[in-house]
Amino acid sequence: LAEPLRQAVAGSLSRSVRNRRPRHAEIDWNRTIRANLRHYQREYRTIVPETRVGWGRRRSSLRDVILLIDQSGSMASSAVYSGIFGSVLASLPALSTRVIAFDTAVADLSDALHDPVDVLFGIRLGGGTDINHALSYAQQWVRRPQETVMFLVSDLYEGGDQASMLKRTAALVAAGVQVIALLALSDDGAPSFDHRVAAAMAGFGVPAFACTPDQFPELVAAALQKRDVSQWAAERGIATQRSG
Repeated sequence: LAEPLRQAVAGSLSRSVRNRRPRHAEIDWNRTIRANLRHYQREYRTIVPETRVGWGRRRSSLRDVILLIDQSGSMASSAVYSGIFGSVLASLPALSTRVIAFDTAVADLSDALHDPVDVLFGIRLGGGTDINHALSYAQQWVRRPQETVMFLVSDLYEGGDQASMLKRTAALVAAGVQVIALLALSDDGAPSFDHRVAAAMAGFGVPAFACTPDQFPELVAAALQKRDVSQWAAERGIATQRSG
């Protein structure tokens, strides 16, 4: 699962850093060769690179990703996959990744992301659920709202202040954060979830649906490209919660 995710992220961000006047060290030779095949000189058995394709100078990170993981017992499989994917995302220099596990308390696992085993041991299944508290904690790490994708991996059964949780989610969306509610991240089939909360979130632009581990890399790529995630899901036959 790690390599498809790495490739998906690299591909989704490549357009934002590509340029047509690269320095020598920035040249993407594979793309440059393909772009100049028509300039092949048979007598010299070489390609004249009239067009150079390369990579611009990258910032320390191009996108910020926040992964909020519900640790309640019903989310066991999803929590494990989320922890693994979080470690993979954290290994990519183009992303700034923060992984936060929660029940009624919050556990920031970001400092352990270099080791997936440490992340998995940091996830403690069971207990209640306070999504509002987790969102409140995550909110302080939103530095660039327009460049931030937040995955809320939860069945949305809120044990805390539901009204405040929805208000906080709406505020994140209004600020420009792309919030995606993953009702499940597993192969366990159709999940049980709070339909009223999912419908409320859909009403202010948060797509809510279940995603398999195989689909997650492509989902991340779509989100990083700022595509319409609801449309992405519909094109793949993934049912999303309707607003109501």
